[in-house]
Amino acid sequence: MKDWVIQVKDIIKIYQMGEVRVQALRGVSFNIKRGEVVAIMGPSGSGKSTLMNIIGCLDRPTAGEYFLDSELVSDLTDEQLAMIRNRKVGFVFQNYNLLPRSSALVNVELPLRYAGKVNGRVKNAKKALESVGLADRIYHKPAELSGGEQQRVAMARALVNNPAIIMADEPTGNLDSKSGNEIMKLLLKLNKKYGTTLIIITHDQEVASQAERIVHLFDGLVREEK
Repeated sequence: MKDWVIQVKDIIKIYQMGEVRVQALRGVSFNIKRGEVVAIMGPSGSGKSTLMNIIGCLDRPTAGEYFLDSELVSDLTDEQLAMIRNRKVGFVFQNYNLLPRSSALVNVELPLRYAGKVNGRVKNAKKALESVGLADRIYHKPAELSGGEQQRVAMARALVNNPAIIMADEPTGNLDSKSGNEIMKLLLKLNKKYGTTLIIITHDQEVASQAERIVHLFDGLVREEK
């Protein structure tokens, strides 16, 4: 189906830790429509992080198929995954993951640099920062920005390559409630404006309730979707 940006089919992930065999995902299947806002929830050990790594092309499943933007990516090499990840996925992390000695502008340029883009790189980075309300902070370094502003830089970095999906891993986890609410409003606003699929991994029921759909994971399985 053309409207599916993500198709996860019978995904299994097994980690071998010495003599111990850990099955993190036990046959996960679901689809996500283009432009949809989906929250993935579950207790510690449920497989959320493993699933996020597979959807974000940071890891491959042991078995099963994963299609991103109609492209089968579950069997790609690490190098191929890195290329797909750079083109198709934008990440927003709980800890921001910004280069501390670089300005907001340079941090946002990074995905464009990795993609080998030269023309319009600065212009596109500035545009992304403007879209998250940081037009007047582009030359500030992370230490000169509040937590909420640092998360906005991370969001601009996620957007700058026009990815098929944005993955937000506990995006409000390090923020106070006011800043967290502002970040969620902005994420949803950007979803509406650009039509980018938004996947939120969260423990926070209030955050998850703002999604169009919640996927609940328990013991490596999808138990319910709402």
